[in-house]
Amino acid sequence: MIKLKDRKLEIENLVVQVQAGDQDAFAALYEILIDPIYRYIYYRVPATESEDLTETVFLKVWKNINKYRPMKNIFTAWVFRIAHNLVVDYYRAAKNKKVDELSEMLPDMDRQHNPIVRTKQSMDKDTLKKALARMKDSYREIIIYKFMNELSNSEIALILNKSEGSLRILQFRALKSLKKELQDMGIDYMA
Repeated sequence: MIKLKDRKLEIENLVVQVQAGDQDAFAALYEILIDPIYRYIYYRVPATESEDLTETVFLKVWKNINKYRPMKNIFTAWVFRIAHNLVVDYYRAAKNKKVDELSEMLPDMDRQHNPIVRTKQSMDKDTLKKALARMKDSYREIIIYKFMNELSNSEIALILNKSEGSLRILQFRALKSLKKELQDMGIDYMA
């Protein structure tokens, strides 16, 4: 699987094609970005809402893609910012409603078919999901952007509207918090 950060030029070229009216280019963009956007949303809201919010992100991207300016932004950061804003809006709207905790079920993003590998990965993902759920939102967000979706510091800084220096401090604190949560759960992943 090619990493998102290694596809920047391809993504920007597809955006130009979409802005010129090429629907097939949008389908290609969708295929590149669907898993990272879904993963980001999945770790932020109840699982039952993840798919709907992900669809809404891509509807907004489709509707507003002509407003995107390459010189001002990085496209993936622009899309993640849309996802971030939708998550914020979701919780604002849900303020007066009872919101269920995040589901313990994790999507199988690895598409592995070996049952032993899948079971171990599922246990690791369950543990990670539990640890992330116990962390501050800002720390959880950094972990998801940086280590699960492999975004660059500059992309994350754009999404969160922070300087790269403050982002590095947040990353350090987020990793420290994650390590503490895992240790509190009786797990020591540090070799």
